[in-house]
Amino acid sequence: MIYKLTFSCEEGDPNFRRVFEADADATFLELHEAILKSVGYPDDQMTSFFMCNDEWEKEQEVTLVEMDSNFEYDNMVMNETKLSDLMSEQGQRLIYVFDPMFERYFFGSLKEIKAGAMNGVECIESKGKAPKQLKSEDPLAGIKGGKGNDDFDFGDEFKDEYDLGDLDMEGFQDLSFDDGTMF
Repeated sequence: MIYKLTFSCEEGDPNFRRVFEADADATFLELHEAILKSVGYPDDQMTSFFMCNDEWEKEQEVTLVEMDSNFEYDNMVMNETKLSDLMSEQGQRLIYVFDPMFERYFFGSLKEIKAGAMNGVECIESKGKAPKQLKSEDPLAGIKGGKGNDDFDFGDEFKDEYDLGDLDMEGFQDLSFDDGTMF
């Protein structure tokens, strides 16, 4: 069987779309590599796939490397998992996490299943420009070390959402990143 999979993204170029044809026996690793090649991203992130329900809620994860599994789903690894192991119905949804730090991903769908065979995975349509793989924002930017609440700068967004006076600093005063005892 040959699967036709379409991926899009909600950020950046509204015309962004990648369409792949894949042998049902191809692995998720082969799909991962084809996606990276089609968008020009380096293979240096801990990417993963998630099978999703009709509301795009994450279900089974397929990771790049073996990880501790959660209790609900088995640990599945890209190079050991065939597309046909998890996909068998037209319309099935999946997401491909390309930026794990900021939970950014491509939305995918199994658009068509047709008779035939091929080798691996091939990008058959490439439209629009892919978003940058990694956001340039530093998640720790603006945080300064200190002993009291007033020494931390969490930015205006955090201050608007939370009252810094509500933070319980007990237990944090013993933390020190200077003496190397944390790690």
